[in-house]
Amino acid sequence: MPSRDVLLERTAAEWIQQRFPGNVPLDVVKAALALIVLAAGWYLSQLVVRLVGRAVARRIERPSVTRTVLRGVRLTVLLWAATVAAGIVGVGDTQILLSVTVISAVIAIVLAPLVGSLINGLYVLADRPYEIGDMIEVTDAGHRGFVEDITIRYTKIFTLQNSFIVIPNSEIHARDVINYSAEDERTRISVGFGITYECDLEAACQAAERAARGVDDVISGGPDIRIGSARYAAAPNCIIREYGDHGIILDLYFWMKHPYKQAVVRSAVQRAIGERFADLDVEFAYPHHHHVFDETSGVARLAVDDSGFERTTADAAADPSDPAEPSEPGESPADPADQ
Repeated sequence: MPSRDVLLERTAAEWIQQRFPGNVPLDVVKAALALIVLAAGWYLSQLVVRLVGRAVARRIERPSVTRTVLRGVRLTVLLWAATVAAGIVGVGDTQILLSVTVISAVIAIVLAPLVGSLINGLYVLADRPYEIGDMIEVTDAGHRGFVEDITIRYTKIFTLQNSFIVIPNSEIHARDVINYSAEDERTRISVGFGITYECDLEAACQAAERAARGVDDVISGGPDIRIGSARYAAAPNCIIREYGDHGIILDLYFWMKHPYKQAVVRSAVQRAIGERFADLDVEFAYPHHHHVFDETSGVARLAVDDSGFERTTADAAADPSDPAEPSEPGESPADPADQ
């Protein structure tokens, strides 16, 4: 037996049919009425989101959760409108239940990855590894940018290369993600370089620190920056990493204000260090070899051929036509110094 709502919908369709001139089929009237209900439901969902959006945003501080809740409200209104439209065209409760059962089976068999993304999306929203507006980096893929949107299915990242990357939550939940702006946007980075042993070590360290302080977006000083139980000096600090084979290896640590400018700031600091070292005559270390010959190095025996070029004994032995090569076994070549 049809329900009361279905009877009212059929009555309304029949009433509308009687108001049209001519013989308009009832199915056409039902289809038109269903489309009107769907359009009204879409408009109503937009209106409801606008009305409750501010109230939800005031109660929920996280933008990602706020957007998810509003999407759920909008989806609920649309499903209600779709149910009413289905009743108008004659789809009963039994058919709707059968359709839901079939769709559930399809989701369980074919759309399992999508369901996994939905579950991982709930984990992302609950664990709060990042939020909309945070700068993050997916380390294994090298993607770095700002979180543009977080949904139940995916995370959208606006990269520093002016492109969008959409990563399913099932994948990003299993990756290592660095959040540069979760609590504080200030970021500590380092620049490594080497100087020769002949340079003034103390003067080189001070020059590197002054060079970093003169670069924009580098924090030049102030109170110590606390991260957990650790405290770091806010001003640039140059330390010795090791005494290497070709020089002294130094590391310059400094804090910067905006994490998305890491490449630019690092380049500016290295350029400033080079200019400072040029004024101080500080030489950067690089791999090179210095050969020293003394009385313990041995004696190199030379032979002079007809062309006037000097050759070692090994080179002369390789050339059978060399007059300096001994003609008989056991005979040593003539020493030019004895001639």
